[in-house]
Amino acid sequence: MTMAIPSFTVETRTRASTLSAAAVIALLLLAFAAPFIVSRGVIQELFFILTMLVLAQNWNLLAGYAGLISVGQQAFVGFGAYTMFGAVILFGVDPVVAILIAGLFSIALAFPTAFFTFRLYGPYFAIGTWVVAEVVRLLLAQWKALGGGTGTSLPRDATRDMVGVDMMRDVFGMKASQASDALTYWLALILVVATIGFIYGLLRSKQGLGLAAVRDNEQAARAVGVDARRMKTLVYLATAFITGICGALIYVQKARISPDAAFSVTDWTAYVIFIVVIGGIGTIEGPILGVIIFFLLQNLLADYGSWYLLVLGLLGIAIMLFAPRGLWGLFSDRTGIQLFPVRRVLKGGPLNLTHKGGPHG
Repeated sequence: MTMAIPSFTVETRTRASTLSAAAVIALLLLAFAAPFIVSRGVIQELFFILTMLVLAQNWNLLAGYAGLISVGQQAFVGFGAYTMFGAVILFGVDPVVAILIAGLFSIALAFPTAFFTFRLYGPYFAIGTWVVAEVVRLLLAQWKALGGGTGTSLPRDATRDMVGVDMMRDVFGMKASQASDALTYWLALILVVATIGFIYGLLRSKQGLGLAAVRDNEQAARAVGVDARRMKTLVYLATAFITGICGALIYVQKARISPDAAFSVTDWTAYVIFIVVIGGIGTIEGPILGVIIFFLLQNLLADYGSWYLLVLGLLGIAIMLFAPRGLWGLFSDRTGIQLFPVRRVLKGGPLNLTHKGGPHG
């Protein structure tokens, strides 16, 4: 006697994701070779795209997956940058090492920030994060050793003598400035890969399921045993760490800092939100598409002054009205293509078993 019982497997991989993996590897190899192929100006533009993508992916993780709508992420960009400047100027730390220190100090800032802001919900949480960012900006503007309200610059030899710069000059024959730009570009590329890899791995894990449950219905998630506060706190700390590192890296490349620039809500939050919204919130692919569109618009419209910001605003409103899930969400809904699939699909069918419980031959 045999009986049929259902036998299912859970899969997330799709044919498109398998094909895209090979394309991504080829693209990464080309990207790593870029400093030897393109001009220094192009490398600086690619650096801008990569760092904005890191910021966008982190904001998307907060808002699109944890349901934490923050308008104060510039707090960690600026704090990370100032931590790096302080480590380099006051203690003589190598900028590359100082970037990691900036990430750790950003986590330290995130603990008290989370303590206060997590007591707020919805729009109050968003306003609370912005207030925290302003408080941090005002405090650092009083730091006279780093220029106070007018800011300061990195010592010229700090970036010229960074770890790896001498080797690149000797091995590849690069000038000091070219080697410095190439090094920060490669660090940004590594940071992008690490960020997307971390987010993708998190979303495919059990913790990712819990995070999605918290985003969709926090009370229901709590009812089935998900520790919503713990999940949100972990995501908040992780994004603070990566955002702080990214902020420090940005200002290693800029080599000049001021409170207004480092804590600019327009540059480090408004533009980031725009990138995520037009690309597609709640998807890994969305910020990638969004940052490409943003870069193209910025180059096409930058000469039009205030009209540039007006066009960005109108485009953002139009996308929210007619494609609430962003351009990638619209494309994915119509084609079913997902390059980074995280949705779990049950596949399989009945399996015949003998009365002893083993497979029937």
